[in-house]
Amino acid sequence: MIKDLQGNALNGATAEAAALYIKAVEAFNLYHGDPMALLAQAIEAAPRFAMAHLLKGHLLGLATEPDANVLARATIAEIKALRLDDREAGHLAALEHMIAGDWTRAAVTLDRLGMRYPRDLVALQVGHQMDFFRANARNLRDRIARALPAWSADLPGYSILLGMLSFGLEETGDYVRAEETGRRALDLQPLDCWAHHAVAHVMEMQGRAQDGIGWMVARKPYWSDDANFFKGHNWWHRALFHLDLGQADEAMALYDGPIRGNRSAIALELIDASALLWRLHLSGYDVGQRWTELAAAWDAHADGRTYPFNDWHAVMAYLGAGRLKDVARLAKAYRENEGAGSEAAAWGRATARPLIEGFGAFWHGDHRTAVELLHPARFIANSFGGSHAQRDIVDWTLVEAALRGGLGDVAEALAQERLTFKPHSPINRAFLDRARGAPKLAA
Repeated sequence: MIKDLQGNALNGATAEAAALYIKAVEAFNLYHGDPMALLAQAIEAAPRFAMAHLLKGHLLGLATEPDANVLARATIAEIKALRLDDREAGHLAALEHMIAGDWTRAAVTLDRLGMRYPRDLVALQVGHQMDFFRANARNLRDRIARALPAWSADLPGYSILLGMLSFGLEETGDYVRAEETGRRALDLQPLDCWAHHAVAHVMEMQGRAQDGIGWMVARKPYWSDDANFFKGHNWWHRALFHLDLGQADEAMALYDGPIRGNRSAIALELIDASALLWRLHLSGYDVGQRWTELAAAWDAHADGRTYPFNDWHAVMAYLGAGRLKDVARLAKAYRENEGAGSEAAAWGRATARPLIEGFGAFWHGDHRTAVELLHPARFIANSFGGSHAQRDIVDWTLVEAALRGGLGDVAEALAQERLTFKPHSPINRAFLDRARGAPKLAA
């Protein structure tokens, strides 16, 4: 029986196909290289190789793009024609739930699979990404914690588990252990850009902007080469550090260069671009016509159905580009999907809709309405998608809306809240100074 590096059966594989699959898994582990091309070669060499088809389907689903979902459904149909063992059947069930928009059912299915097969690295990493896409901080940590006792430092992939655990520890606020674990993962595998980004998140959450820039610069050779799928997001983290120091010009240069210079059409990279331009706009920086190009890139993804977190970021670009019909289209989609039963549809109704409407109110200068919409939304924004650092854009917009709407008491309270956690942040200090000088009008 042919097995993977962690001892799991690879049914339907040949030696050649298994070698290609193992390389694809490593590319996925490190977000480095082209796992889809390697999987295509593995499937060509062994058409009935179940795990190669399953990993292909997972990667398509995790893209959170409408066209990729179509391809994932076709992959599911191919998988169903294969003979699957218990582990593979669990993967298929999780994949079907994900493509149906039921992310928690998918993630819990992989939870249970991981309990039976704690050395299934693909199940652990796909599940970890599902936890990220549904913003489940606890399971980002606990999924890995449950499996780790079954691993040892000499087992291939051990460092990847440490990198994932680092991010889970960071998202649950255990910053000291998160940084220690991330650094240990990188000592074992310097190319693990997920572990690198987990440490960057620690520095972001602690307000260590200078440390963060130093971290990014010192390790740049490991995360910034052309084959690194995650490089754009790590450049985005560096831009956030510059913004926190009030260095908008440096952040804009990163946008025009490594973040958006390649005109990527990948949804995950478009999220970073929208979020950075919006933050620059909040900072008073004129981003010019950059919105127009970015909005056009969103057209292939913003369908009001597949993944609401993406659509909310598309709205930022549509607002900036003056494409108000597209903003209205997405808002209408989430108002009218009352009958849709998937978890993604529920995210759209409960979370994406108030964020879309709140950001729209802010853009149009209706700052008090923006405050009314975004204040309650900040408490539910972690019900779908992204990290604490990504969702901070809600709070930043809320404070700015309170300032511009003359709600000085709201702005001051929120600025004090932010300074409690980032006492050395120039942006947060500026919020407080402005709030104290703002008139306190009746709500």
